[in-house]
Amino acid sequence: MGITADEDDPFEEQREKADDPMKRLFFEYGGENRLAFVVGLLSSVVARVLDLLPPLLLALAIDAVFLENRAFDLWLVPEVWEPATKTGQLWLASGLIAFAFFGGAAFHWSRNWGWNSFAQNIQHAVRTDTYDKMQRLNMDFFAGKQTGEMMSVLSNDVNRLERFLNDGMNSAFRLSVMVVGIAVILFVTNWQLALVALVPLPLIMYFTYKFVQIIQPKYADVRSSVGKVNSRLENNLGGIQVIKTSNTENFESDRVEGVSKDYFDANWDAVETRIKFFPGLRVIAGVGFVVTFTVGGLWVITPGGFGPFTGTLSPGDFVLFILYTQRFIWPMAQFGQIINMYQRARASSARIFGLMDEPSRITEDPDADELVVDEGHVVYDDVTFGYDEGETIVEDVSFTVEGGETLALVGPTGAGKSTVLKLLLRMYDVDEGTIEIDGQDLRDVTIPSLRRRIGYVSQDTFLFYGTVAENIAYGTFDADEESIVEAAKAAEAHEFIENLPEGYDTEVGERGVKLSGGQRQRISIARAILKDPDILVLDEATSDVDTETEMLIQRSLDRLTEDRTTFSIAHRLSTIKDAEQIVVLEDGRIAERGTHEELLENDDLYAHLWGVQAGEIDELPEEFIERAQRRQARTEADD
Repeated sequence: MGITADEDDPFEEQREKADDPMKRLFFEYGGENRLAFVVGLLSSVVARVLDLLPPLLLALAIDAVFLENRAFDLWLVPEVWEPATKTGQLWLASGLIAFAFFGGAAFHWSRNWGWNSFAQNIQHAVRTDTYDKMQRLNMDFFAGKQTGEMMSVLSNDVNRLERFLNDGMNSAFRLSVMVVGIAVILFVTNWQLALVALVPLPLIMYFTYKFVQIIQPKYADVRSSVGKVNSRLENNLGGIQVIKTSNTENFESDRVEGVSKDYFDANWDAVETRIKFFPGLRVIAGVGFVVTFTVGGLWVITPGGFGPFTGTLSPGDFVLFILYTQRFIWPMAQFGQIINMYQRARASSARIFGLMDEPSRITEDPDADELVVDEGHVVYDDVTFGYDEGETIVEDVSFTVEGGETLALVGPTGAGKSTVLKLLLRMYDVDEGTIEIDGQDLRDVTIPSLRRRIGYVSQDTFLFYGTVAENIAYGTFDADEESIVEAAKAAEAHEFIENLPEGYDTEVGERGVKLSGGQRQRISIARAILKDPDILVLDEATSDVDTETEMLIQRSLDRLTEDRTTFSIAHRLSTIKDAEQIVVLEDGRIAERGTHEELLENDDLYAHLWGVQAGEIDELPEEFIERAQRRQARTEADD
């Protein structure tokens, strides 16, 4: 089975939408760093001009001071400033050579400062802007991307921009000054020998062009394989507990070896091309140097010239040609690396700006008002939603929750319960219908004000790397120690926290790996309690705790939900039987609604689910099993 372009580059769609990304990079981010750019550019020019001075001065000293076969004549220096004695001329040449070295060192420092400052500042700004944009994208964007692939954009692609802006542009200006400067000096000194020295140039340019053509698709394969390696490693390290409990270490080692071997093969293919190209250029440059040395040497020992070469070539000029030819040929070959660096940076910038331009399904009205919650009255009016076009997850859902009441959502797995509540948080926007809080349409209020008013406890508890206290206070960063402890007590978490090695200052590890599932869940509940929201959303809030702990948490949740609007999802129906309203979802639609007693009297899906959990019946009737099987079949067909 072949790999599609989309599989090869998960950001291909975003990359193709990016218009002239390198121009955009310089205009949007370069302007803020123009001082560093100007310093780097001017210093590059001055430093390279100073680098070209010593061979010129050496050639002049050989001919004018040591051999005395020409006048001591310095370019751009008034004749009255030039010493008349040989000793004075030698000291002047020595002083200028020293100035060139020391001055060159100073300008090389300022050159490196300029380009590094320019590149590092842009790298920082691009990375932070890309992350800021990425974290504000819809949840459906993340559902279609692996973490390793997104990390590749934030890390590999942004770093590739920095390498081009620093090393690439630094080298480009350095080599340009050297090539142009040396070419001018050689032609002014002796145009005939300059033509000989430049014989390899067309061949070098052709080989460089072919190298870029061949290496580009190979680097594309390397980029693709890097993303796959990152994704595989990220998945495996995140699921290390599953790997260990499933005894699949060997299986996963084989899978990592497979993607690593793919990366090795792709990278080695590019390496083989590269290691053939540069030695080949050295051979061409070496041949050019030998030809220049031979022709120049014969010319020096043959006064008046020989063959097509006429005139005289002094020993000083011959030395100048030998020194400059060495400096001229190899920089021409290095332009291939700069072009290659530019192409890679352009591909990366296209991915970055394509991602920055990714449209959001959730748009906020610039004139949106802050959400004001007085009673916590929530209305769902004919709400329909699907993650993808043509797919409906929730259809025609309508209900009203009075302020301070609790509404429970129950139903089979995949019925759309969590999706209904994510719409309340505007993780997604409804396709049809409206959701209102105290008469305010969610689309007419600011997203930050909406989410500040809602506390959310998910069944998928996530803790950040840090201390227990920091995780409880996450989102309520100004909370004091006393408030954090009170929230933990309300969540029945204080006792186990106190028994941790460092109490509230205990590090929880990545994703809270040092704590049990029930402990992580109670910290998540404490986080919501500390936030003291107007509306509370509990999505399987006690799914990872034992029966005894669930009883304790339920007691604290009862106190927490007493005076606020609450939405609760629970597979354990005993935890929601006291809710003022229970809505039963099936296939994204409301199948039943009422109180616990009313639904039992209906003797439909809820009553049978209750009977199974209460041990009153052994299993669901065949009718409900067949409905679940049809639902599963539809899900698999959609996948």
